[in-house]
Amino acid sequence: MKDIIAEVEIPETAAVTEATDFLRETTGPLLFHHSRRVFLFGSLHAQKLALRPDPELLYISAMFHDTGLMTPFSGEEQRFELDGADHARAFLLDRGFPAGAVEAVWSAIALHTTPGIPGRMGPETAAMHYGVLTDAVGWGLEGLDDGQVEEIVAAHPRGEFKTEFLRAFVDGLRNRPDTTYGTVNADVLEHFVPGFRRTSMVERIMDAPWSK
Repeated sequence: MKDIIAEVEIPETAAVTEATDFLRETTGPLLFHHSRRVFLFGSLHAQKLALRPDPELLYISAMFHDTGLMTPFSGEEQRFELDGADHARAFLLDRGFPAGAVEAVWSAIALHTTPGIPGRMGPETAAMHYGVLTDAVGWGLEGLDDGQVEEIVAAHPRGEFKTEFLRAFVDGLRNRPDTTYGTVNADVLEHFVPGFRRTSMVERIMDAPWSK
């Protein structure tokens, strides 16, 4: 029986099933429900904007997009978005996905918190970015059908999303604060972590090893 929520069909592929199981097993309800809502909201925005993302790639992008907050998937000091993107790339390559599909998912995850750029890129990157914005800050919510929104939230409850999601950011980033430079993630640490101070671009230029 097909899994359909708010008239959006969840893709029925082996990779989708594995990605869903992975998220269920490695994260809690907060990120599982958030990621599914991101896919569903992103799909609705894609329909309204006449985008044509590959449903399987959009779904896998949504499933992996915040996994870097839970456990860094690389030994490198890098943005959590890149941890999730790199892990999704390995997941897809291990399952024989073509290079173009792999890079579409990688870009969608790597850029999902970057303002202004994702909407100018491919349909998976744009749709997932819009889904993230809707679920996190309510962007575009007024343009969606109220009944569909209610159906999505009933299937994947928000609970105490605002406070729990911010806590997940703090927990995932406080031990690698330098990776938040130049990103919206620094806002979270600046608000919640005593003593955190972001480095500015002005300081980096003025402190560069040039005489002038």
